[in-house]
Amino acid sequence: MTNIHSDKILILDFGAQYTQLIARRIREIGVYCEIWAWDHNPAEIAAFGAKGIILSGGPESTTEHGAPKAPQEVFDSGLPILGICYGMQTMAAQLGGATEAADAREFGHARVDVVAADKLLNGLTDHDSFQALEVWMSHGDHVAKAPPDFTVTAVTDRIPVAAMSNETKRWYGVQFHPEVTHTKQGTTLLKRFVADICGCQTLWTAAHIIDDQIARVREQVGKDHVLLGLSGGVDSSVVAALLHRAIGDQLTCVFVDTGLLRWQEGDQVMATMAEHMGVKVIRVNAAERYFKALEGEADPEAKRKIIGRLFVEIFDEESAKVTAAGSGQVKWLAQGTIYPDVIESAGSKTGKAHVIKSHHNVGGLPEHMKLKLVEPLRELFKDEVRRIGVELGLPREMVYRHPFPGPGLGVRILGEVKPEYAELLARADAIFIEELRKADLYDKVSQAFAVFLPVKSVGVVGDARAYEWVVALRAVETIDFMTAHWAELPYGFLGTVSNRIINEIRGISRVVYDISGKPPATIEWE
Repeated sequence: MTNIHSDKILILDFGAQYTQLIARRIREIGVYCEIWAWDHNPAEIAAFGAKGIILSGGPESTTEHGAPKAPQEVFDSGLPILGICYGMQTMAAQLGGATEAADAREFGHARVDVVAADKLLNGLTDHDSFQALEVWMSHGDHVAKAPPDFTVTAVTDRIPVAAMSNETKRWYGVQFHPEVTHTKQGTTLLKRFVADICGCQTLWTAAHIIDDQIARVREQVGKDHVLLGLSGGVDSSVVAALLHRAIGDQLTCVFVDTGLLRWQEGDQVMATMAEHMGVKVIRVNAAERYFKALEGEADPEAKRKIIGRLFVEIFDEESAKVTAAGSGQVKWLAQGTIYPDVIESAGSKTGKAHVIKSHHNVGGLPEHMKLKLVEPLRELFKDEVRRIGVELGLPREMVYRHPFPGPGLGVRILGEVKPEYAELLARADAIFIEELRKADLYDKVSQAFAVFLPVKSVGVVGDARAYEWVVALRAVETIDFMTAHWAELPYGFLGTVSNRIINEIRGISRVVYDISGKPPATIEWE
């Protein structure tokens, strides 16, 4: 079988907002890569077996005392190196060149003139009559003087070294960001580095990833039984499809219908996973238990804890039933952990990543279960998870669905959660999503949903005055969900959605649209 991890790139992260984007671009090219912190154990860096190393950008300044540096072992490795932005600056500073703080930060579009040919930039241009690249810059400092044995290969009208290289050692630096789409030749440049200069084969494809994971899961679990908490979300659905293909009836999925899911989602999950895919799914209709447990509770954090704790209780009960039913002792718990969770957890261990919220999947399972973990998506970014989901035969509209919070509608109903509120909200949300799809707007926004507000407002329904609930619509556009802009949906479209919600759902008399960005607002309301 093809070893899809044999040709790989190591990215050393200096804290740039774009680092994960570098990794995603490299993987889209078809080459496996991992992101490690810049001060990772040098012995492990050497043992990793990369075919090339990329030094990422970062917010620090090489002109400051104690600024982060690439380990000397990187330069001693004999491997090709590509420094991007701060990565190029630290290369210059460490190898005998010079960096300086600029008079003004350079942020945004720029033109880079190529002044010498090397393997990275030779023939690359965005202009017909001269060799220049349209790129994206985001930096304060710059390289003032290239190190000895380096050639300056590109300049701009503002900086003397926009790119540099030492062809003998296969070391390259670019001040701009090839990983962002604004740099038109960025993907070509990265492909030249990983494929031509580092000599990596492009083995990292959806089909190969599936084959690789199936082999690994079979080896890991043997004949044991695996339990998976199926939420209906993208990650758990892809894990279910992947494990079903790998181990068939050794997998049991527990789908807890909390009563806080999207409209008719329980039936959709069962239709897709159990009927269409043939996966063994136990559906637990637990809505009454959830509403009872949430009675009288208005605090968002408390609601989250109740929902999480109850999920664990039900999951525990069902796992005991699976064992009692003679499927064999359940020894493995499958989770939909994905690579950004792993990076964030690793970052928080070293204290370098600021944790906004803790990540959990099933989280906090009872001690006595003592299950070992199977995490087949642990190496994958979200876009890769979606691609393999489609490859595994899951419906595209399920795989490319907008994110949905773990506690579901429990945190989209502000204040106390009641069954009637959940039904009103689920129906309003379904109308909003249906209209977005109809208007071809669903894939143009990153996340869209409705929120139930615990306030009543006067409306006129027919000839009578009504005193009914208010629903807010929220739609945002974002690249990374760290920051977001409210989506400027057409007024006519919003009018259609509002009319349908008010006319079709008894109990809602007013619809409002949320125009807050993140920051200062968060994407979800609670």
